[in-house]
Amino acid sequence: MNSDFDSYRLSDEHEALREAVRDLAEKEIAPHAAEVDEQGRFPSEARDALVKAGFHAIIVPEEYGGEGADELAGCIVMEEVARVCASSSLIPGVNGLGLTPILLSASDELKKQVLPSIASGESMISYALSEREAGSDAAAMKTRARRDGDEWVLDGTKCWISNAGESDWYTVMAVTDPEKKANGISAFVVHSGDPGFEVGPKERKLGIHGSPTREIYFQGCRIPSDRIIGKEGTGFKTALATLDHTRPTIGAQAVGIAQGALDTAIAYVKERSQFGKKIAEFQGLQFMLADMAMKVEAARQLVYVAASRAERGEKNLGFISSAAKCLASDTAMSVTTDAVQLLGGAGYTRDFPVERMMRDAKITQIYEGTNQVQRMVMARSLLK
Repeated sequence: MNSDFDSYRLSDEHEALREAVRDLAEKEIAPHAAEVDEQGRFPSEARDALVKAGFHAIIVPEEYGGEGADELAGCIVMEEVARVCASSSLIPGVNGLGLTPILLSASDELKKQVLPSIASGESMISYALSEREAGSDAAAMKTRARRDGDEWVLDGTKCWISNAGESDWYTVMAVTDPEKKANGISAFVVHSGDPGFEVGPKERKLGIHGSPTREIYFQGCRIPSDRIIGKEGTGFKTALATLDHTRPTIGAQAVGIAQGALDTAIAYVKERSQFGKKIAEFQGLQFMLADMAMKVEAARQLVYVAASRAERGEKNLGFISSAAKCLASDTAMSVTTDAVQLLGGAGYTRDFPVERMMRDAKITQIYEGTNQVQRMVMARSLLK
């Protein structure tokens, strides 16, 4: 074979990154994961460790003080952190989601204003698209932004905002021209110190207890006019383009959760004995493990392909990004459920991490577009 062709594999740099992140996750993040979940507290140890290593927002370009890593590297970070603690993986995950609209559409001046503080780890950024009555139907949002001299004034409420209250910066979608429906939505960057910005109480959730989810309120919230992302009316297009890039990272998070549960299940069945032999010797359980591992590997490959295509800016990313997120999150739910089953009564207790992983896995089927929406996106792409 001609050696000019790169065979289909991760680069040495990506493999080295995986080792580094896995090492950090096992030493600095895993020991706190159960307590973070139990107490519902923000994983500050994870944030400190990720910032120190430069893994908290790895896709910020070098010119703004970041690592300048590609989207596949971002997925590897997500996967390896989620393998031990899904809540902690939302530190790089939510930063990536909040940053991507800025990377895709903002002026260079706005990038210079926002990105360096995120690159340094001094600040985090969240993404504010959803509202109580505008979830899957995001274009139905009611939050408004109007011009007033040299400022924009925002009014409204956003909900389900991951890491709200921990983040300083917020990428916010708001209606600037109600007549134009989706084409009347614009994107802005709001800072927590802006007058008229407030954060609501924490939601009480099934899983990802360490990542606070809150409403955020804009009450005559004033921001400088240069904090609009791109041109007026392009916000919804930017939001959709963002999801094409970030859905694979949710897929990566799901793969990590599933891998963590599979690792725990394999270790457990090798140790536990029933009927005078290790339960790993029972073919029924071997088949379960084989199916779990097969699904995880299939999901991982699809996520990596989607991230690589997004990095190259290929056209028609919608199908592959939705497929990666959908397959991986469905896999995480089934694999974590099977892991709890394999551990039996022990799996249902908090002495083992699989019950936490099962609870954490569920959100991956819901956020950044429910899996019903992902199937709509895929079908639309097939039928157009």
